[in-house]
Amino acid sequence: MTSGQTYLPAAGHDIFLPLYDPMMRLFGFQRALRRLLDQAELRPNHAVLDVGCGTGTLAVLIKRLHPDVDVVGIDPDPKALARAQRKAARARLSLRFDRGFADALPFADGAFDRVFSSMMFHHVHKEDKPRVLADIRRVLKPGGRLAFLDLAGGSLGMLARLIHATHVSAESDDRLVKRMREAGLADAKRVAVQATLFGPIAFYEASAPSR
Repeated sequence: MTSGQTYLPAAGHDIFLPLYDPMMRLFGFQRALRRLLDQAELRPNHAVLDVGCGTGTLAVLIKRLHPDVDVVGIDPDPKALARAQRKAARARLSLRFDRGFADALPFADGAFDRVFSSMMFHHVHKEDKPRVLADIRRVLKPGGRLAFLDLAGGSLGMLARLIHATHVSAESDDRLVKRMREAGLADAKRVAVQATLFGPIAFYEASAPSR
């Protein structure tokens, strides 16, 4: 993990962290996460990485619905990771949570069949986004896939602006897809858009080229 590197907490501010999971349920994100999993087409024995896992909701859901896949979550926020670990323990699920940054993933090249990112990318500073996508590309196996969920079209709903203030870097769909392609990901595209109380969210996907 890069010494001194900063990050935006999952809920925008540490004070909001206890409210993060209830807010996500209220805003309709549970349905969105299930849709993201359907999009990824997980298979038995897949190795899965959740980048920017926050409080572990998606990672725990993956393991609960697909107990035969190996799930790792990574996030720079120790407070969110502590909640993720408690959540997994309560559910009696075996998965791993590591602390680290998305632009320097502490994993070997080609380690994962699927990489997920859910409502994380708008937290990343604009200048760091190419490195994040390049490192996701690096850790994907040939033919592996990125399943991606974030704010749609660079837009921020009123609640998103209230929670995050100015500490976000949302981008247009075209720019985000272009960034994925520039990082060496293939077949990058927006798959769908879903309305939520938080604002519109979009589903994207891309893949690591097959050798």
